[in-house]
Amino acid sequence: MLDIAEELHRWVEQGRDFAVATVVAVGGSAPRLPGAALAVDAEGTAIGSVSGGCVEGAVYDLCGQALQDGKPVLERFGYSDEDAFAVGLTCGGIIDILVTPVRAGDPVRPVLAAALSAAARGEAAAVARIVSGPPELTGRALLVHPEGSYDGGFGAHPELDRTVAEEARAFLDAGRTGTLEIGEQGSRCGAPLTVLVESSVPPPRMIVFGAIDFASALVRIGKFLGYRVTLCDARPVFATKTRFPEADEIVVEWPHTYLERTEVDGRTVLCVLTHDAKFDIPLLQLALRLPVAYVGAMGSRRTHLDRNERLREVGVTELELARLRSPIGLDLGARTPEETALSIASEIVAGRRGGSGVSLTGAHTPIHHDVTAAPEPPGRIGSVA
Repeated sequence: MLDIAEELHRWVEQGRDFAVATVVAVGGSAPRLPGAALAVDAEGTAIGSVSGGCVEGAVYDLCGQALQDGKPVLERFGYSDEDAFAVGLTCGGIIDILVTPVRAGDPVRPVLAAALSAAARGEAAAVARIVSGPPELTGRALLVHPEGSYDGGFGAHPELDRTVAEEARAFLDAGRTGTLEIGEQGSRCGAPLTVLVESSVPPPRMIVFGAIDFASALVRIGKFLGYRVTLCDARPVFATKTRFPEADEIVVEWPHTYLERTEVDGRTVLCVLTHDAKFDIPLLQLALRLPVAYVGAMGSRRTHLDRNERLREVGVTELELARLRSPIGLDLGARTPEETALSIASEIVAGRRGGSGVSLTGAHTPIHHDVTAAPEPPGRIGSVA
C-alpha cells in the first residue's frame, strides 16, 4: 500500500472512499513482492498493481465488493492447471491479497491516512494490519514511528498493540515488509494472529563522483531505480544543474571531503567515475571502510591494477579491497554512456537482490531471489471479517 502512497494520500485529501488490495505473501515465481498494492475508489478509478496484469481484474472486483459491504477480504491466487483461462498467475506463483475498505467513518481510515501522509513526504513509518484472526480485530491498523511511538491500535488487549509496535519497529529499522505471527494478547502463545507490517523508508542514496558524460546517464538510471541521487565533483564548471538536471543534489567539493561529512547507510551505493588518482585514492580509501551496499570504480583493467597498488600503499587491506567492484559494472559489452550506466545499474541490482548476473536462458537459477513464501494451506483463504 505504501508503494502508492502519493496517489492514495491525494485521494484521502480529496475525501474519496476507496479499497486497497495489498500483496501479503508470495510463493514461487510471483511477479510482485509483499506490500505491492492496487487501489480502487468509489468511482471505479484504479491505481497500482498487484500482479503485473494476471489477476488485476479479479482483484478490482474484490475491491468494489469491499467498498460496498465494508468487509476486509483475504484471497489467494495461484495457477490453475485444469483451466488455463481461469483467473490465476500464468507464471505459476502464488500470491495472497488482503483487500481493505477505507471509507469515511471506518476506524482504519485516520491511521492509514497518517501512514500515507508520512510515506508521501518521504518519512519513515510502518503500518501494521491484522491479516487473519477474530473478526473483532480486523479492520483496524497501527502506525509505528521510527522512535517507537505509535498511533491507532487493534482495540483488544493493550499488550497486543505494544508487542506489534515493537515488532513493527524492527521491520522499519530493516526497511522490511512482511508478516509476523503473534498471539491475541501479544504473546507468542495463544490463538495466533497474522499481522502484515509495511515499512516506508526514505529512498536509498546513490552518490556519483565525477561529472562526466557517463555520470549523466548513470544519474538518470539511478533516478529510474528509485535512488536519491547526488552528483559530486570538485570542478564547478562541470558540476552544474544544466548538465545534470535529474540529480537531486549537486555538490561542488573534493569527493573524499564530501563523503566524510555526508550521511550514508547500508543501502547507499557509491559510484566512482572520476578516473583520476588524486580523487580516486583518498575517496576509495574512505569508501571501502564505510558500511555501504556498493562501491564501484570506473577504469580499465590496467587502471584497476595501478589503483589497487596505490590503495595498498595507503593502508587499504585485502579484505577492504575485495569490496571494490572494479572495473565497474557487468560485462554487457557496453560502449555508450547509456549502455555503461545500464551495466553499472545491473551490477547494483544483482548485488542488492542476490542475482548472479548470468543470462536466465538455459540457467537453472531462481528468477526472483528475495520473495517471502506464502503460508499454507493453498486455495481460497476467505473473508477475514
